[in-house]
Amino acid sequence: MSRDRLKFYLIRLKKASGAEVLYRLRERLIIFFLKLFPKTGLRLSKPPAVSLEKIQKIHFPDLSGNSDLDFIKSLLNGKLFVLNQDQDQIKNFEERWRNSFFADVPMNQPEPDIRAVWEPARLQHLTILLHQLKLTDNPAEREVIKSFVKKSLLDWLDRNPFLFGPHYLSVMECALRIPVFLLALKTLDNLSPSDQARLIEAMYRHAWITRKRLSLYSSFGNHTVAEAVGLIFAGAVFQAAKQGREWLNTGTKLLKETSRQQIQDDGGPGEQSFGYLRFVLDLYWFVVDFMEKNDLYDGNGLKGRLELGEKFLRAFTATDGTRPQLGDSDGGHALGPGLSPRWRRRPEPSRGTEQLSFQEFPESGCTVIRGPDDMLMTFDHGPLGAAPLYNHGHADALSITLSVKGVPFLVDSGTYRYNGAPGWRRYFKGTRAHNTVAVDGLDQAEQVTGFIWDKPYRVEWSRHAAEDGSVIIKASHDGYSRLPDPVIHTRSLRFIGADLLVIKDTFNGRGSHEFELNFHLHPEVKITKLDDWNILKLREKSIFIKLREQECDMVRGVLDPLLGWYAADYGQICETSVLRARRKAEPEETVFTAVICFNKPITEQDIERITL
Repeated sequence: MSRDRLKFYLIRLKKASGAEVLYRLRERLIIFFLKLFPKTGLRLSKPPAVSLEKIQKIHFPDLSGNSDLDFIKSLLNGKLFVLNQDQDQIKNFEERWRNSFFADVPMNQPEPDIRAVWEPARLQHLTILLHQLKLTDNPAEREVIKSFVKKSLLDWLDRNPFLFGPHYLSVMECALRIPVFLLALKTLDNLSPSDQARLIEAMYRHAWITRKRLSLYSSFGNHTVAEAVGLIFAGAVFQAAKQGREWLNTGTKLLKETSRQQIQDDGGPGEQSFGYLRFVLDLYWFVVDFMEKNDLYDGNGLKGRLELGEKFLRAFTATDGTRPQLGDSDGGHALGPGLSPRWRRRPEPSRGTEQLSFQEFPESGCTVIRGPDDMLMTFDHGPLGAAPLYNHGHADALSITLSVKGVPFLVDSGTYRYNGAPGWRRYFKGTRAHNTVAVDGLDQAEQVTGFIWDKPYRVEWSRHAAEDGSVIIKASHDGYSRLPDPVIHTRSLRFIGADLLVIKDTFNGRGSHEFELNFHLHPEVKITKLDDWNILKLREKSIFIKLREQECDMVRGVLDPLLGWYAADYGQICETSVLRARRKAEPEETVFTAVICFNKPITEQDIERITL
């Protein structure tokens, strides 16, 4: 066993309760049993009898989303959602491993990323087509869609026999397929009795394996939400049987429990990820609608919490509908690209204001600042993520993002990939990929694996008005207190009117360290110089930035060590420019003072009067 693998197991053991250890052992025994006796597993997961008439009486949630004809045609021509990976490569991987027991399929091969392999197997392209079937009254189009969806579903079941191949590795993925099977049973009128029986069997077996391997204890998170949704849908279908009723009760219980963890009291993401907050909110709206339509649950108690989450996302939504990246984002959807639960209210972006406005989310540790010209700035003073593993959090304490008129200037670098590229994964999660300060080239917490963190930091913050009327937000984190010579990083954001921002980084501690301040720019930003000012220009809009203590250097697309890379979406990567300042000194001797002007640069004399 490698040293890294041993460390992984020790960390997991350290963070696990006795109950979790027993749960993990039980799960391993189940997998061992299923591999040894797959036919017994098939017998145990054989569904009870359920009539199609009963299934037709189940009400499916309302969906929103109109797909243009070109998009529908592309799906009918074989387009799949593959997260910017090579579609043929994914098909080859599936073919290679489809006869292997699921636990024997490798998850961390360089190509393809297993997350991209799973994406098309969510079958969400078929959900889009089934939704389109309800929208169109064109008989020819309806027949084409019905024939395509039927063939696609049955082919998928042929290529992915239960417990074999890559698509039973993650029970979250199994759970997300269950509503697709139900929607097909309710919508398609071209299924033979044997076709219907196969889909009913697939639904039952997907729920059966999901229940056996739920993401609980330290794995409790957005996966658990998806698994709860799958159990509830299957439980509604099979509720006449004891197993179905247990799925329904378990799914409902998990739905309530996860809502407290995934959506904090201020509406922010428990996993410190904007992308996953949107994902779970859509799942919650979707399943609550389903449960209420079928008299399974009164969701009023949950809806208030969902509205808090929607309010949070609206606060960070720019006028063009975009949001800054925060934490992991895998490009996935709850229902499919362009589809959302009809219940979910469309986020109405807040508009810019003539005066600066500040909206704080204390539990989540985020502040959003808005101003003239649709200026939107975020300041991250929150925790690393959801304890105890902090899976989807990034080491981005005290990081900022900044856009003006919908133009992104200072950006979060993104996620890029989860699997098969450990160096890139480590970089995009790490501190140097964010607009903050790294000490000694290290992250603010310790990366154990591509998902697990250790030695999390704590953040303290405050906001107050200065005597001159300016507004100061101040935050400190202790992520580098774990060093032999510990360091505390403090960042102050001082807003002078609506046209000027001063960012000051100071440090306390001992010993000599290398401090590195990075400002990551959008790849399309053009940089020119005016004296000691850096002029950042994009789409006819310019801002001005300088560092008082020293000149910034500009780096782009560096490979060793990685710096200057941007991932706009999962599986995509490109070079981008980074304004960087480095200094080796003792903490108390180190100060970085960045001045940002939104209209025109000010004089050094004016800066001195402000910063003193």
